[in-house]
Amino acid sequence: MGDSLTAEMITFDGHGGDEVEAYLVRPTDGQPSRGGVIVIHHLPGWDRWSKAVTRRFAVLGYDAIAPHLYSRVGRGLSPDDAAAAARAQGGVPDEQVAGDMAGAATYLRGLDTSNGKVGVIGYCSGGRHAVLTACNVEVDAAVNCYGGFVTRDVPPESGMWMTSIIDQVPGLRAPMLGLFGNDDVSPSPEDVNDLEKVLVDNGKSYEFHRYDGAAHAFFCVDRPAYRPEAAVDGWERIETFFGRYL
Repeated sequence: MGDSLTAEMITFDGHGGDEVEAYLVRPTDGQPSRGGVIVIHHLPGWDRWSKAVTRRFAVLGYDAIAPHLYSRVGRGLSPDDAAAAARAQGGVPDEQVAGDMAGAATYLRGLDTSNGKVGVIGYCSGGRHAVLTACNVEVDAAVNCYGGFVTRDVPPESGMWMTSIIDQVPGLRAPMLGLFGNDDVSPSPEDVNDLEKVLVDNGKSYEFHRYDGAAHAFFCVDRPAYRPEAAVDGWERIETFFGRYL
């Protein structure tokens, strides 16, 4: 691990052969072989916080990439405007997300420093997308940080495409770490229980940690929902989890 990094904007081939914009950060410590991490941004978009998280994984010794899921409608726009444009179209279809994540995994494995292992982590809607990815893409570890609407559909009035993906969870291809706030409403503690039951019933490898006094977005340092104790513990568990599998 070290603090010397290179960061750049790149593109890779995503779903349907579309060009997807991404933020790539790599250590420059001379380590010949290392794992890769895909960071899936939250619903507010491909923002400064998401890129800071990506850099953190590079500091931990991984090649880290944050795909811009709103590339097709929001290239050149601010994160807020790109997110608004995506929401106006109902969000990003699951098939497209899975295709983009497959492209990101292929890109990471194609780097000359790759050890062939790739993990995925997502926050908020990205947590749901991390579960979706681990059910449809060959990855080695997945982290779901308070991903909502895994076990139930979004309300019809939301105008979003997101529906439950609980029927896909029996096909989970990688160990999963889940980090949740007990004061959250999406996912609620009941939602987390429902997801855990399916994992148990299907013999999946997982570990869940739940935090009292924490609601949604407790990792986000620049939001009122930030909860330092929960976030610090969560980061320690993420580092240990990826260290085990990547």
